[in-house]
Amino acid sequence: MHSTTNNPSVSWDDIKDGIIKEMKTYSPKYEPIKRTKSKDPHCLVIDPADVHIGKLATSFETGEEYNSQIAVSRVKEGVQGILDKSSGFNIDKIVLIGGNDILHIDTPRRTTTSGTPQDTDGMWYDNFLTAKQLYVDIIEQLVQIADVHFVYNPSNHDYTNGFFLADVIMTWFRSHKNITFDCSISHRKYFQYSNNLIGTTHGDGAKAQDLPLLMAQESPDMWASTKHRYVYTHHIHHKTSKDFIGVTVESLRSPSGTDSWHHRNGYQHNPKAIEGYIHHPEHGQVARLTHIF
Repeated sequence: MHSTTNNPSVSWDDIKDGIIKEMKTYSPKYEPIKRTKSKDPHCLVIDPADVHIGKLATSFETGEEYNSQIAVSRVKEGVQGILDKSSGFNIDKIVLIGGNDILHIDTPRRTTTSGTPQDTDGMWYDNFLTAKQLYVDIIEQLVQIADVHFVYNPSNHDYTNGFFLADVIMTWFRSHKNITFDCSISHRKYFQYSNNLIGTTHGDGAKAQDLPLLMAQESPDMWASTKHRYVYTHHIHHKTSKDFIGVTVESLRSPSGTDSWHHRNGYQHNPKAIEGYIHHPEHGQVARLTHIF
């Protein structure tokens, strides 16, 4: 529940030492997974956007409940829902998009990175460890299906802690030969899957109409060798999609509930969802998958 009391007995060193201890005993257990070449392969993009672990919403005020436990439950349910809906395709690569306000706050004073106060559930360190375990569970699940590429997008609610979290996840799986990472602090990331160029960004920075030209400038080699190009954005918690010249820019829905500020300003009633996309090597995005809550 909401609290303004900080626990002085818990330090970052305590949390770090615990994480390192877990890593030393856990990561060596990962063995390489041998894959057979798939016929008619596809890439599955799974994008749990704007999860906001640590957000508090109460039905008494906003008409819906949301807390850290609900956040974890929805992400796990949503990922499984996307996997179920993708079962008719042969998946040889999974791109998991992380970051994008995975954590609701960035300071012990319960504010975003820029200092905006938030209604919160749980302590900052509990929510950090909850998010860590959520990513570990999801990646372990996905890598049993196909090799995983994890992409981290920095975001405005958790610009610093989100980066630390992504680095922890990359370190956790450092010895796994079937998982790759792009966890730099760059605000725009690009990944090539055959004839597809897939870009991701949080969406609170560059304008949508500028993203195609930025993609061409920032990934010229991949741009030149692909025909189908997409940028998946976040931040606004609702669906938009627009074809620009050579690039489709699409924003994703969020599974997170409506807190007091959003309810007061009328920013609610959009579908709550986890979304994913199927990309064919030669034909581009051939399916959109949505798990609605």
